[in-house]
Amino acid sequence: MIETSDKAAMQKIPNHLAVIMDGNGRWAQRQGKPRIFGHKAGMDALQMIAIHAQNRGVKVMTVYAFSTENWSRPAAEVKFIMSLPIDFYERFVPTLNRENIRIAMIGTREGVPKATLKSIDRAMVDTAQNTGMILTIALNYGGQAEILDAVKALALKVQEGLISVDELTQDSFEQQLTTAILPESYRNPDLVIRTSGENRLSNFLPWQTAYSELYFTETLWPDFDEAALDLAFDVFSQRDRRYGGIKK
Repeated sequence: MIETSDKAAMQKIPNHLAVIMDGNGRWAQRQGKPRIFGHKAGMDALQMIAIHAQNRGVKVMTVYAFSTENWSRPAAEVKFIMSLPIDFYERFVPTLNRENIRIAMIGTREGVPKATLKSIDRAMVDTAQNTGMILTIALNYGGQAEILDAVKALALKVQEGLISVDELTQDSFEQQLTTAILPESYRNPDLVIRTSGENRLSNFLPWQTAYSELYFTETLWPDFDEAALDLAFDVFSQRDRRYGGIKK
């Protein structure tokens, strides 16, 4: 029989873990509470999972905090979600600093409240010297818009004569994506986890996840704990990643 510690040591750990943190509202409603309580609990889960992911060896963890489509939610809920980074800074950044975790952000800043951006910017500055895992917050992020913006940026460079059409490559395209802020080796997720039973990516990193392993679980995000993450890593370890080729 393999001991738990030995089993963990044998697991393959994704360098880049992406998480669609779904189910906060449903978690709260099942307890007879307003949806905002679920978002608060989800933030606690984020801190716990981020620390555990780093301890397991993850280099980059990208979380889907707020999509460009989420603006269609009730105004009160959107306002509360946008206040979470302020609370996140006060409650969790000191802990993440002690854990040597660095904060980054991807997404469109336009439309995000100034106070929200200020808290995220402060978190990025305060953790900039940390050398551990990069925790990337995807806020006001939409994958299709990201791709379109990258195309426009490259088209403008061609129009201005800065590059030729023949110089357009996969690498030059990826340099225009928001994930270009990440270390080159870790820009594309190895594993994407989505909680709450939904089996789709919902416009999350469509270019970057072309060869990511996908893991869907019925567990609601606030209930997703260290054991749940270890189980996802166990499943990931059993995947045969061939990238379109054939292993000899």
